Amino acid sequence: MPDTKRTTSGVLGGLAGLVGLSAVAGVLVAATVTPAIALSGAAASSAITMFDNLPSVLEIEKLMLPSTLIYTDPSSGQEVEWTQFYDQNRSPVEFDQIAPVMYDAILSSEDKNFYKHGGIDLVGTVSAVVDNVRGRDTRGGSSISQQYVKNILVQRCESNATSDEELQKCYTDATTSVGDEGLQRKLQEMRYAIALEQKYSKNEILLGYLNIAGFGGTNYGVDAAARYYFGVAAKDLSLAQAATLAGMVQNPNTYRIDMKGGTTTDKDGNGVNSEADGYKLTKARQVYVLDRMLADGKITQEQHDAAVAEPLTPNITQPTKGCASTGSGAYFCQYVVSIVKTDPAFGATADDRMRALRQGGLKIYTTMDPRVQQANEAAVAQNTPSAIDGMDFGSTSVSLEASTGRILGIAQNTKFSEDQSLAGDPNYSSLVYAGNSTNGGSIGFPAGSTFKLFTLLDWLEKGKSLNETLNGVNRVFPKMTNSCYGNWVNTSKTKIGNYNNVGGHVGTPMQFTKESLNSGFLAMAEKLDLCDIAKVVAKMGVTTGDGKEIKMLYAPEVIGSDNVSPLAMASAYATVANNGIRCEPKAIDKVVDPDGREFAPQKTCTQVLDPSIAATAAYALQGVMASGGTGNQGNPNDGTPLIGKTGTHEAWQTWLIESSTKVTTAVWVGNAEGEVPLAKQWYNGQTLNNLRYAINKKIMSTVDDLYGGDAFPKPNQDLLRQVLTDLPNVVGLSVDDAKSQLEGAGFEVVVGDPVDSNQGAGLVAAQNPAAGKVAGGSVVTLSPSNGNGVTVPSDVAGRSVSEAISYLRSSGFGNVQPGTCTEDAKAKGNGTATGTNPPAGTVVNRNATITVDYKSQHCSQ
Repeated sequence: MPDTKRTTSGVLGGLAGLVGLSAVAGVLVAATVTPAIALSGAAASSAITMFDNLPSVLEIEKLMLPSTLIYTDPSSGQEVEWTQFYDQNRSPVEFDQIAPVMYDAILSSEDKNFYKHGGIDLVGTVSAVVDNVRGRDTRGGSSISQQYVKNILVQRCESNATSDEELQKCYTDATTSVGDEGLQRKLQEMRYAIALEQKYSKNEILLGYLNIAGFGGTNYGVDAAARYYFGVAAKDLSLAQAATLAGMVQNPNTYRIDMKGGTTTDKDGNGVNSEADGYKLTKARQVYVLDRMLADGKITQEQHDAAVAEPLTPNITQPTKGCASTGSGAYFCQYVVSIVKTDPAFGATADDRMRALRQGGLKIYTTMDPRVQQANEAAVAQNTPSAIDGMDFGSTSVSLEASTGRILGIAQNTKFSEDQSLAGDPNYSSLVYAGNSTNGGSIGFPAGSTFKLFTLLDWLEKGKSLNETLNGVNRVFPKMTNSCYGNWVNTSKTKIGNYNNVGGHVGTPMQFTKESLNSGFLAMAEKLDLCDIAKVVAKMGVTTGDGKEIKMLYAPEVIGSDNVSPLAMASAYATVANNGIRCEPKAIDKVVDPDGREFAPQKTCTQVLDPSIAATAAYALQGVMASGGTGNQGNPNDGTPLIGKTGTHEAWQTWLIESSTKVTTAVWVGNAEGEVPLAKQWYNGQTLNNLRYAINKKIMSTVDDLYGGDAFPKPNQDLLRQVLTDLPNVVGLSVDDAKSQLEGAGFEVVVGDPVDSNQGAGLVAAQNPAAGKVAGGSVVTLSPSNGNGVTVPSDVAGRSVSEAISYLRSSGFGNVQPGTCTEDAKAKGNGTATGTNPPAGTVVNRNATITVDYKSQHCSQ
């Protein structure tokens, strides 16, 4: 450990620095620069005045420190440092965390009188000034205090410069050694060094210097350098290692030992200071340091000789840096980085935020659960390739905690890289497909039928029942209401198809949700206001992937034609699972700065749905994951109650979102760009449009095991009620008119075989069910008239039998016979007609048999 006590000469040196060094330095500098007049009092006075007028206060700014991403291992509760971001790799240490031999090495080689002088080595400094006047660039003559000053000024340049040009000018100003500028810098450096000595102890200055000094590349500070070059902490440095590092500070990038091909070249272009030549320049510098240590009595001859004989053997240990170092977790990491770069919590401007990330020494505690992250990574890796020939293939998964919005895992099929040379390779991407244009750089993907959630919610909020019957037959929908931006009118009479071109059917929202029937949801939207659906989308936190409001201007938006982010959709379904409380997605729990202050990007939880609406929507969405539902293949069937929804946009994009009451996972598989049909491409024995099921099933199996899940709340019974509607009477209308009227009222129409009727041929003779209150959307069977029907008269009774038969025959009936006789003593004549079979008012074919029933005093046997 270096001596912290000052000797008599040290005290005198300190007095010179504190009391009279201004005058001494001024005279010496004046004598060096203008020897002819140096002896004059005027020259000395001028020099002294010039020196005293230089700024003396140098604020030691905070060191540029790496920012660290951290996650907590739930199994142990331990914090794990995931990766770092930095301009300067640095790990500051305290005084007793540096090996004493390192102090000895740096003092012997750089400033052996450090503990004796008052901030500057006058002899060395004057020698340097003389060299300066003579036009020679020298790196000698500066005390540790002066070198500390220079490093502070250089760091200030690197920390605050906003452009390369500004950085270069600032750096030049801080390091110029020749000419008038060099002299001015040297004087200012001396003035600052004296001020430092007045304010800080020797040990504080020495420690500050070793924590700030550069050691080649992006390695700054002795501890980071020790770990990088030798794989040891600063406190564990050997003599040979310490001498090597001490030698580096004079010319860090020349003496670095991590470039096997050499740090410079000879006149023939051959590498020098390379692995092949034993890093000869660095070795020579190390020997110089060892020689100085021996001369100062810091080491013995034996120690000296052993260290000199020892070859330089670097053990390069790359620090974790950037998202690429996190492997498959890179896309979660990149999402976190995008938050730091864009959220005002990290700085008012983009430059401020970038400095906070790369220089601010922040500890950023992420929300990642490594168990869920690994499940996402494994599911995506096992079920999707990084690329598929002939298309720009992509897939992603994201899991978040429903009750908090904490993102637990993000995975992606591509390999992470920000190398522009790989930009055209579909295997690589730096975009986070799960995110949006602000956070992750992706603009999202068409949501397909997962977007039907918002129509379902608006349906329920309007008090409509899941069991209301609607005409979900695939048909042309002529228009839909949008009270905010104008109605959508289907001027082209386009029929929006169903998946696999199914025809659709009359059914209920409960059935439509389970089946994901496009025409069923269009029928629901037809009875709603698209503007109201858009308001539901907004309050659920969903925008387009590039941050624009979704206005629901067109019918296709009902079934998910807008680009949205998987994370936003996962959050929407998590809101349903969380009793209608929307917790904004967050990837950062807290941030701690080097001073221990905590902060975090502001995220809130807000009740955006009535709990009964959320519960009833969940009731419908459970059907999707049950037997017969479109999402059943993705259900791990582990007993955890799940809600979910599938989505397919055209043939190009597929989704599956499923959620317990605890965790929601969204999976997207499709075309990152382009429109290649997924069902025609295969991977691992499956068509690409079915890969979503295996991915989500594997993830949720792990998630359910870790987090569990409760039963969803009971639905609102009023929203499950049977709904009746008015069925109009269409008898007597033409079949076409009747059909149009009924379909317009939401009924499905079936035309049966012609029947006998007194209606004109082709007119509706009967309808089933009859007009009145029926279940909405019921199937109505129309029976057209064949024109051959005759109505049995109602005035047959009371006539004599013969007269009744004659009357019926004259009315057009060709087959009239006596019917049943009933004896009656009061009957008159041969009998009196009592009625007909079929009875009066019945419409029958004119050739049908009509019998006349009568009463008589005597009925023949």
